[in-house]
Amino acid sequence: MPDVIALYIHIPFCKRKCKYCSFISFDDRVNDIPAYIDALKQEFILRSVSATIETIYFGGGTPSLLSPQQLSDILAVIGRCFEIADDTEISIEANPGTVDLKYLADIKEAGINRLSLGIQSFNDAELSMLGRIHSSKEAGAAVRDARQAGFDNLNIDLIYGLPGQNIDDWNTSLHQALDFHSEHMSLYALTLEAEEMLAKEIKAGKWPQIDADTVATQYELAEELLGQKGYRHYEVSNWSRPGRECRHNLVYWQEGSYLGVGVAAHSYIEKRRSANTGDLDKYIKALSQNKLPPQEIDEIINPDLEIAESIILGLRLCCGINIDDFEKRFGIDIMKQYGKQIEELLNFGLIEKNQEYIRLTPQGRLLGNEVFWRFLPDKI
Repeated sequence: MPDVIALYIHIPFCKRKCKYCSFISFDDRVNDIPAYIDALKQEFILRSVSATIETIYFGGGTPSLLSPQQLSDILAVIGRCFEIADDTEISIEANPGTVDLKYLADIKEAGINRLSLGIQSFNDAELSMLGRIHSSKEAGAAVRDARQAGFDNLNIDLIYGLPGQNIDDWNTSLHQALDFHSEHMSLYALTLEAEEMLAKEIKAGKWPQIDADTVATQYELAEELLGQKGYRHYEVSNWSRPGRECRHNLVYWQEGSYLGVGVAAHSYIEKRRSANTGDLDKYIKALSQNKLPPQEIDEIINPDLEIAESIILGLRLCCGINIDDFEKRFGIDIMKQYGKQIEELLNFGLIEKNQEYIRLTPQGRLLGNEVFWRFLPDKI
């Protein structure tokens, strides 16, 4: 077991499932929250190890459906099962439609020190299309309440590339977000699976098809505006004030060790990837019997896959892959091993290279998947 790990806690409950959501979440099981918290506590006990936790992340679902007391109780159990660093980053995702000033002040008092608000848009018509439960007015109020509650590490999530969303719509939402001077911003292009409600509505003609050229222009606009406002673009979809990068997510992108607790939570420790069952009933039942939950994934990462994942994750970071560090870690000259792929991507203008780094170009960040698949083991 590594000395330091990140801890992810999945809270799979929502008031209403959004039309674009592919995460494991349930909008008809809120009454199961107390039993689920009991199960979480038991999983912490069963997975207790001699390791220091430097980041904790409550994701979902909608973690802000948990009461401040429930969050405090969970953090207390974590503190008994692990060593928590003094400067641990403790993040929670929150839906603006589920929080107010008192709630935010209470969770700050409980120990949460980083807040990620899933605003997604400051346009009420877009929020309705996405199936969000909050309004743009409530979104603004949530940011102001967060500041009044004492949060000085705030992330705002926005989604672009929405059906029918033009450049002016996106520009307006971006400027409204920037007016709040958050420490961090996560901007995600809308991606849809065929079974999701919004995808079905687009197919049925209720909404226009997503226009790829508009999406690209929206991304470029975001890069320009956030750069002008002093944000550092440090990962494909993430910007921050200097020193305010999300430490928890950096663990993923820099291939650190993390433990996932809860339904469908993923872990990566000592080159082993695992994932708990996504079945809520099976999860609760197993832990009520003092057993770890069934695993849907349990695999050892072989050397070829480890190398490929290191390249893909490294390229997601705007600083790219350090060529010397890569060779020291794997004993491989990346240009000899992947010369064909790299030359091809250089010619396409999707990556750039100097003596120290290989990184995505702005065009490459727009077309990341066109880059990443070339490094998968069966493409070598």
